[in-house]
Amino acid sequence: MLSSKEIMELDNKYGAHNYHPLPVVIAEAEGVMVKDPEGREYFDFLSAYSAVNQGHRNPKIINALIEQAGKCTLTSRAFHNDVMGKFLKKLCEFTGYEMALPMNTGAEAVETGIKLARRWGVEVKGIENGKQEIIVAEENFHGRTTTIISFSTDPDARTNYGPYTPGFKIVKYNDAKALEDAITPNTCAILLEPIQGEAGVYVPYDGYLKDVREICTKHNVLFIADEVQTGFLRTGERFAVNHENVRPDVMTLGKALGGAVIPVSAVVADKKFMKVFTPGSHGSTFGGYPIAAAVGIASLEVLEDPELKKSVQDLGEFFRAELKKINCDKIVEVRGKGLLNAVVFVDNFEAWDVCIALKDAGLLAKQTHGNIIRFAPPLVITKGEIVKALDIIKTVFEKF
Repeated sequence: MLSSKEIMELDNKYGAHNYHPLPVVIAEAEGVMVKDPEGREYFDFLSAYSAVNQGHRNPKIINALIEQAGKCTLTSRAFHNDVMGKFLKKLCEFTGYEMALPMNTGAEAVETGIKLARRWGVEVKGIENGKQEIIVAEENFHGRTTTIISFSTDPDARTNYGPYTPGFKIVKYNDAKALEDAITPNTCAILLEPIQGEAGVYVPYDGYLKDVREICTKHNVLFIADEVQTGFLRTGERFAVNHENVRPDVMTLGKALGGAVIPVSAVVADKKFMKVFTPGSHGSTFGGYPIAAAVGIASLEVLEDPELKKSVQDLGEFFRAELKKINCDKIVEVRGKGLLNAVVFVDNFEAWDVCIALKDAGLLAKQTHGNIIRFAPPLVITKGEIVKALDIIKTVFEKF
């Protein structure tokens, strides 16, 4: 068996260097814990950016995968399959929308939402094709396609990928007035993360999402909520917009919908918006394929447990309260909702070094924006596991 060092050397030699991972190799995983080839165990406090909400190798999801793999794996959308319809029905019931369009990755879901909004803008709102505008927020993260990075404000994601896709206006996040001031007769949608994840778990003011909803309704503009990272109980509600009882016109979904097994994503909306798609106007060979549908159903069933929702809320409050007690003068802020949390350190602080120290102590987390560390364990974590993880975090932080 190859050692961790040998595996990382292979990655570096043969793989494009488009990531800068922590120097750790994960060879086995179950629940909240992962293990390297040498047998060292670690708490997973990243959850693949919220894709592992149900825990690693959740038995219900793995069984659904294996059972479907023994029947039929792929048909393409040239034919019907006997699982996709059941999955879409389950997803619509879970989200409260009338229709769903399945894709594979979160970026594909966002691209689908953009296409829906642009076509709706022409065919329903009457905007001239080519003039449609979508308003987005600074520090957003919606994916890495050429269109999406065109409205990113992250230099790493955007530099030297021009020419950039037009049709987007970027305004300050957490500023409803800036959103409304940017609206023109050509505005077809506002696309936002209810909580900005990659920006460091930036939680907007209470009432921001309600203000956005009111602005969109007032100006006949679609409200698209990107719940790829914040959805599926990550913040203690089924979706982050539920904290303000807000219903967007469109939601883009992904990550945890695949149950930490395969990529599964979707866009959900009511029929009056989804009807803009007609045969041939949008699609995906793998979108809604049988294995994805079976895994998606099982993933949603795991998340329907009312005890899980309460646990996420309670453990999130406990976790943030304990983090705030840590004696470390480099910490500026602890923020988050549910089990999507972050610790913000002083400006110019190199949080990478803290992540390395956490890794050495048995806990995996990743920094963002240099001075912020996200803590987002699988939602199935127990109180006892949270306490053990906090002991590690406290010991490491107090050294800094």
